[in-house]
Amino acid sequence: MSLPVQKLSFLEKAGYSAGDAAANFVFMTMVLFQLNFYTDVFGLSASAAAAILLWPRLWDAIFDPIVGVLADRTNTRWGKFRPWVLWTSAPWAVCMVLAYTTPLGWSTGMMIAYAGITNTVLMTLYSMNNMPYSALGGVMTADLEERTKLNSYRFVSVNIAQFIVGGLTLPLVAKFAAGHDRQHGWQVTMTIWAVLCFVLFLVTFFSTRERVKPVAAVKSSPKQDFADLLKNRPWLALVGYTVFHFAMLAYRGGAHYNYYHHYADKAAMFDFVAKLGLTTSATTHPSGLLEFLGYVVHSTRETASDSNVADVFNSIVNMVGTATTILGIILCAGLSGKFGKKNVALVGFSLSAVNAFLMYLLPPTAATGMVLLAVTGAAVYSPTIAIMWAMYADAADYSEWQTGRRFTGMVFATIGFSLKAGLALGSATFLWLMAGLWNYDTRNPSARDAIAGFRVSSSLFVGLLFLGCVLCVAACGLNRPVTLQMAAELADRRQRAARA
Repeated sequence: MSLPVQKLSFLEKAGYSAGDAAANFVFMTMVLFQLNFYTDVFGLSASAAAAILLWPRLWDAIFDPIVGVLADRTNTRWGKFRPWVLWTSAPWAVCMVLAYTTPLGWSTGMMIAYAGITNTVLMTLYSMNNMPYSALGGVMTADLEERTKLNSYRFVSVNIAQFIVGGLTLPLVAKFAAGHDRQHGWQVTMTIWAVLCFVLFLVTFFSTRERVKPVAAVKSSPKQDFADLLKNRPWLALVGYTVFHFAMLAYRGGAHYNYYHHYADKAAMFDFVAKLGLTTSATTHPSGLLEFLGYVVHSTRETASDSNVADVFNSIVNMVGTATTILGIILCAGLSGKFGKKNVALVGFSLSAVNAFLMYLLPPTAATGMVLLAVTGAAVYSPTIAIMWAMYADAADYSEWQTGRRFTGMVFATIGFSLKAGLALGSATFLWLMAGLWNYDTRNPSARDAIAGFRVSSSLFVGLLFLGCVLCVAACGLNRPVTLQMAAELADRRQRAARA
């Protein structure tokens, strides 16, 4: 039988994508910079920072299924999931600023408590917003190709946000720190990001609609929903994949920041940015956009170690990688239709592992090689992004196919649990391994042993985490024939229920 077509307009796809762009102002700051914010700016030890990064995210992971249960049972004239995006938008913006504000004159114990509380509240709001937001994508349309297109829009916007966060955060922090300190720089920069988040959430709420309705209202208990999920083998494989994937992102974020700030040679980075025209003398202050954004290095090659050259180079790497990812998402949108989501993901993650291993071969002076590997890594990784989020919606369909009941919120909540658990374990494991294997002291990050650890962590360990993703995706049974059969049978059930 032919499937009903539920096409989405460009405005609705773009409006939906705005919500995840907003979320990534928190998410990517967390992945790329939060670990080092707590150690280098907030002044916490490695063990204290690991605890702050671990426990709030584990609580957040536990809280996700609670939000899933509540969202599945929310009924308003706006739908089940859209209201959560609206309700959390203002508290999110306020807490986002507080989480990156450093209190002055407080004791170490009070600083740890403040960091723990603000990070926990921010992660809780993240769950209350992003879990229903993710589930929203599964009920805007039942058309498989439209879902893939919707997620392509979503992750183009995500990567635009990541381009901004990865490319502008550190230069803006350095700019606003001038005449003050990096604590002030972080507070001002995060205030700008918070305002953008609030506006983007409102765009998502007002531009989207929920269309996919379950054949019957949810009458089961949360315990029954979870018991049925445990019978969903593709979901189990995706849970494992999510833990590995987001542990990789958090681990790589902390490792790469230190790689560029402590392993990479600052004179070599200075030479690279000088070729781009981004250097000037310490006494010269040119006008223009790049100067305004903090992208000009006021230094010489000899004094590069005392300049913002690492911030600028790291940001260039982030922007080049993200720009490549955006282009890859756009160009590879049709790959899943031709080869199947699972096959594309397996190839993408396998090549990403190889790319990560190659990074170990680079000497500290190979600035150009670092940029090139960022480009090739992003190119092979980009096709997997929208595909994997579309597979989560397929896993929700699989449960409805098995049980006759749809509990999209619970599916995305448990995926959210594994996502947050992966983030928590990735950040904490990086600090634990650095302290345990390489005697990492946050007060002396340029020690010889620590630099060796940054090199291994940024390459070999990241590659191993990518291989974990490969194994989990290989175990997922959602290949193209299964998803097509499932979609056809579910569409038939819904049509018969509508006629009845």
